[in-house]
Amino acid sequence: MTIYSFLDDTIPWVVQASVLSGVVLLGAGLVVRRQIAASDGGVLPDEGVTLRNVFEVIVDGLASMARDTMGDEWRRYFPVVGTIFGFVLVSNLMGLIPFFAGATSDINTTAAWAIISFAVYNYVGIRTHGFWYINQFLGPSFFETTLFGKHVHVRLLAPIFLVLEVPLHLARILTLALRLLANMFADHTVVTVWLGLVPIAVPAIFMALGLLVACLQAFVFSLLTMIYIGSALEEPH
Repeated sequence: MTIYSFLDDTIPWVVQASVLSGVVLLGAGLVVRRQIAASDGGVLPDEGVTLRNVFEVIVDGLASMARDTMGDEWRRYFPVVGTIFGFVLVSNLMGLIPFFAGATSDINTTAAWAIISFAVYNYVGIRTHGFWYINQFLGPSFFETTLFGKHVHVRLLAPIFLVLEVPLHLARILTLALRLLANMFADHTVVTVWLGLVPIAVPAIFMALGLLVACLQAFVFSLLTMIYIGSALEEPH
């Protein structure tokens, strides 16, 4: 029994959970933005553990990884990565709250974000390299030659690599979606079972582990997206 049950006949629970995650994330962002926009908000950090301090730590950590994995272009694509991390994290944490359910426990949500990640990094590659982005799928260059006044990489194993690389790239959608789904579904199921069996003390252990898994899976999903974008930005050799 969850809070989504009374609308389940008209609006699927996963849609309700996704909207709620978005509202929570947007609301938290507006609160932090208001704090920073204050007269002294951008100068000194808050004392103790506050929502703003948590946001700043998360953003600073993600930004550092983005610089390392995506290079000089990291600012252009960081908002997408940050959005993915924020939504996945909030959805994961919602699954640990009694009578709630996280949208990341449903294949529709994890597949949707996997497709978005896949589309973004391929868009980045095409935007950066144009037609020659296809070289990402053609294997290594053995030597260069000049054709019509342009340097051309000769990739003798291109037919073999093309057959292998295209399915492997498409498989990234599956691996991203299933990794997140399997971990969060299993985590939320374990917590729910122990809450039903032993509602006192013991579930706290699994809640703590669930909190770790929730943060870790959001980090892994966003990190893989950054790695894929960084790879798409690189010139294939």
